[in-house]
Amino acid sequence: MDLLLITPLAVCVALGLITALARQAWLNRLSGVLAAAVVLASGLAISTQVLAGHTLTALGGLLRADALTAFMLTAIGAVGLTATWGGLAARDVVKRGAYAYPVLLVGFLLAMSLAVLADNLGILWIAIEATTITTAFLVGHHRTRQALEAAWKYVILGSVGVAIALLGIVLLYSATVAAGSPTLSWVSLMHSGGTLDHGLVKMAAGLTLLGFATKAGLAPMHSWLPDAHSQAPAEVSGLMSGVLLSVAFYGILRVQAITNQVLGPTLMRSLLIAGALLSIAQAGALIMRQRDLKRMLAYSSIEHMGIIALGAAIGGPLAIGAALLHMLGHGLAKSSIFVASGRILAADGTTKIAQLRSLLARRPAVAAPFLVAMLALLGMPPFALFFTEVTIIVAGFQRGLGWVTGAAVALLLVAFIGLAHHSADLLFGGREAAAEEADIDRSWHGPRVPLIAALAVTAMLGFVAGPTADLIARAAQLLGTGQ
Repeated sequence: MDLLLITPLAVCVALGLITALARQAWLNRLSGVLAAAVVLASGLAISTQVLAGHTLTALGGLLRADALTAFMLTAIGAVGLTATWGGLAARDVVKRGAYAYPVLLVGFLLAMSLAVLADNLGILWIAIEATTITTAFLVGHHRTRQALEAAWKYVILGSVGVAIALLGIVLLYSATVAAGSPTLSWVSLMHSGGTLDHGLVKMAAGLTLLGFATKAGLAPMHSWLPDAHSQAPAEVSGLMSGVLLSVAFYGILRVQAITNQVLGPTLMRSLLIAGALLSIAQAGALIMRQRDLKRMLAYSSIEHMGIIALGAAIGGPLAIGAALLHMLGHGLAKSSIFVASGRILAADGTTKIAQLRSLLARRPAVAAPFLVAMLALLGMPPFALFFTEVTIIVAGFQRGLGWVTGAAVALLLVAFIGLAHHSADLLFGGREAAAEEADIDRSWHGPRVPLIAALAVTAMLGFVAGPTADLIARAAQLLGTGQ
């Protein structure tokens, strides 16, 4: 069973090396898809073992899989497959950076997989830093002035964020040294948390949260995100928004579980509530005035990370389970809509909302998946995000955080109105579609299966979760300890 933990990492390394050395056009196109498929298969296999009651470790305990690990690895694979497979048609790596681009894409998937498989906060930090390195080049792939500026901004702010997180991890390690049991293993920290110095843990928790929140796109550390997501290729935007933000928040969840064992839930709850409300408020205000499609979607990601942070702040198995399911639902819907936006850009040559009118009439095959994905992101039934948001709201009132939940609902309404208004303009509004049949584009501009599958899963998760429900329940119970 140790091989199940090593397999996704080894395959990604092998694929990256082969792609770099072989320099074959077909491998350039498919290496990211193959890597994502292996990560997904590994996540599902590990989930099966975890649900059967097995504990999986590898490399002397440096890698470990529990229910949360299995869930996150499956989410990385599912979102990664949606983005890479769906983005095949629009890929332009043959024109520029033909061999670097797919290698970096595989490296990106490798780094995220390592982050969730590591039973060591130091390795987790290294893996998250590696995502900054790989995605910086991917964001600047088009080499336009705007893309390079966005890449530099991402590198600077992302590096500052992970540096702050590193300082927090060092302080946490110092607390374990002072307690006589030096370790960065989250399993060991969960069991020895009561012996750690409270002052050091408070500083460590605050710094680590601030650092990882920068990578997770929580306000006010979010300013890199709209630029990076708007300038990156569509599949990279889908991966960053759909799963990288969640992987960074995974680090917050691990640190929160440890901190709650030592200090109780008050500190992390307060910090997460502030981050959640500020993120939702800022996203809603900026969505209302957006004029660019991809930037609007980027601000939507900030809104949804705020919702996830709110669920984590509320705590308890119900809210945390809903937050985890929200990660998966948001990832599938957001990767789908970014792929669709890439196809819109390829067809119309712009992402300016004012210049993209009557899309549903002019380009129905591209606009239809965009519309379905947007309905999912708006939290409309029957999509999973409707059920997760309602569950988080209910859990908030149940746990005595009614004022926080009420404020979040009011702020979410602003974001809802902004997204709905811009989407209606994009799909239905503005100039009338030309009457000539030649102006109506019914081609798919790329693979349809990944988008249909991702959106179908997002719709079904709220009703037929199957083994996913048990996996999420176990992960929520693990994180809810001490709350």
